[in-house]
Amino acid sequence: MKENGNSKLVYTSEEGRICPDCEKPVDSCICKKAKQQQQSGDGIIRIRRETKGRNGKTVTTVSGITGNIEAIKELSAKIKKACGAGGMLKDGIIEIQGDHREFIENFLKKLGYKTKLAGG
Repeated sequence: MKENGNSKLVYTSEEGRICPDCEKPVDSCICKKAKQQQQSGDGIIRIRRETKGRNGKTVTTVSGITGNIEAIKELSAKIKKACGAGGMLKDGIIEIQGDHREFIENFLKKLGYKTKLAGG
């Protein structure tokens, strides 16, 4: 195989699928371990509304959540279900489609989190 900067190995017949990030077999991927590590923050969850880079569409972001990635995924699912909106988890930041700042703030306060509205 010719080496160039644009190609990466994704499968070998000996080892199977290869992780694109750490370039190890998926079974022994070290990226999974890194994702399982704790997210750190100052204990205050910041809720903001953003539109930049989204073609004018409004997104509510929730950041500063502490805990492991599985707990953050679970909280993300609860928030999306409560809001009745779609969203995603990206780099420890929960993104919810639409402007739901006040609703999410009240929802998280009921769950016992310390929250703060940030941005516009």
